[in-house]
Amino acid sequence: MATFSQLVDSVVVNTFELEKTEVHVGRRADNDIRIDEISVSGHHAVIERMPNAYLEGTVDYYITDKDSTNGTFVNDLRVNERQRLNSNDLVRIGWNEFRFVDEEENAMEKTAYILD
Repeated sequence: MATFSQLVDSVVVNTFELEKTEVHVGRRADNDIRIDEISVSGHHAVIERMPNAYLEGTVDYYITDKDSTNGTFVNDLRVNERQRLNSNDLVRIGWNEFRFVDEEENAMEKTAYILD
């Protein structure tokens, strides 16, 4: 199971399990992960859970910015299109920092992407 943990000064303050096929992140109340802060757009980003194209029985997670005002960043790089998340990636949404952790990710899965 993958989680998305909100950090404040590198300390986890909230953890969200990514169980749904799509998890919507933003300031509005209809989001799965609601961040009530001015730097976050109403519908800021979406995290998708998809079957891995190479390894049966495993899943990949992707994040897409939804044309937000302040952007979505993975490891300090702005997300301009759908981007795959790797375990321990740091994600910034507005001024908020999160750590993506996928307990099931393994080295063999990473190798499959190198071969692609």
